[in-house]
Amino acid sequence: MTENTVLDRLKSVSGPKGWTIDQNEIAPHLKDWRDYYHGQSPLMLKPGSTAEVSTILEICHETGTPIVPQGGNTGLVGGGIPFGQVLLSLGRMNRVRAIDPLNDTVTVDAGCILATVQKAADEVDRLFPMSLGSEGSCTIGGNLSTNSGGTAVLRYGNMRDLVLGLEVVLPDGKVWDGLRGLRKDNTGYDLKHLFVGAEGTLGVITGAVLKLYPKPRAAETAWAAVASPEAAVELLARAQATSGGAVTGFEIMARLPIDFVLRHIPGTTDPLAARHDWYVLMEMTAGRAAGLRETMESVLADGVDAGLVHDATIADSEARRAALWHMRDSISESQNKEGARAAHDVSVPRSAMARFMVEAGTAIHALDPALRVVAFGHIGDGNVHYNVSQPVGGTRERFMALYPEINRIVYDVASRHGGSISAEHGLGKQKRELILRYKSPVEMALMRALKATLDPKGIMNPGKVL
Repeated sequence: MTENTVLDRLKSVSGPKGWTIDQNEIAPHLKDWRDYYHGQSPLMLKPGSTAEVSTILEICHETGTPIVPQGGNTGLVGGGIPFGQVLLSLGRMNRVRAIDPLNDTVTVDAGCILATVQKAADEVDRLFPMSLGSEGSCTIGGNLSTNSGGTAVLRYGNMRDLVLGLEVVLPDGKVWDGLRGLRKDNTGYDLKHLFVGAEGTLGVITGAVLKLYPKPRAAETAWAAVASPEAAVELLARAQATSGGAVTGFEIMARLPIDFVLRHIPGTTDPLAARHDWYVLMEMTAGRAAGLRETMESVLADGVDAGLVHDATIADSEARRAALWHMRDSISESQNKEGARAAHDVSVPRSAMARFMVEAGTAIHALDPALRVVAFGHIGDGNVHYNVSQPVGGTRERFMALYPEINRIVYDVASRHGGSISAEHGLGKQKRELILRYKSPVEMALMRALKATLDPKGIMNPGKVL
């Protein structure tokens, strides 16, 4: 069977709206958000139902045709970019299928945009807590396939913690209907966790049952200058103890990324009058407002007395709260305007965070004192985006020559402290070789055995993860 014959069979599955070979239409799907990867694809399929995805994969399995699933294409490690393979875009599968406020669940298509799920939950007085900077364009299928984290993991967990059931099309086209809204189901292997974080290498997630939560009635948000990353970790521990676990978000930022935001993002202003080396953005939420502000004030006052906090401000309006979060959420965008960068999405135990930052910074500046460390992230769950920007006045070529050594430094230091080289972005294409240095042969063998069992022909997102 010729390639053209296979492509014609795939085109016939979803009707005239379900495919395109127009390279202008396909082009936005062929590069990643950071513009590091540029792919190719002869055909983009746009199925409108699980049944169509099933038929597509059945044909691909029969003919040995490789295929790359893609959600909102907001990934950061090249995991959703095709390199010559057929592209499967799930953007048309975007329904909220059902919502059950009494069971605190919502059932959605994989192509449903995260912000749409948040809105659907809000309309029934519930909360879907996953929150990302890309929430207006990323999709639930992509969030699940990369086990997304975001700013509320401290309180609610990542996507693995927020899903109860999945619908998955397997590589041979069979459909596993695991759309169950059960919080307890002890009947053998929990199959959904095979596909969460698998980046489309084991099958295509087409639907999900997600957890909802009571909607918070009150929020208090503070921006505080802290003495050090170690002080930030101690402040978090005190905040959790004082609030009874009400801390929803706890973000750390060095001064340099704040300077980037102020320089490049219009309308932003420095939250505090004086400059400081380190900041945290802390948010507490509760079912009622009574006592929440007093709790935040008590935590900050205690932090000042203990020498952990130098200065702080608490948002006095929703607009001010949004402005503080906008500062944090704009860091990645602003860093893109500072030239080439080496981005690292690593995690370490919270207790090791300060030591990791000190050791990594010392090693980076020993390599080149002009390198600029841009550290920020979700210190509440041990995840820091420990990025490095090219020196002021330096060339991209010189920086890229140092890129492999910068990566090795950051990942080695994280590993020495019991950490991971990918906290929430996945492995994709970028880290599939790097992971061999940090995972044991036993772990890698188990992963390869799963891949060989579920996808023996290797058609699912080839060249990614493994």
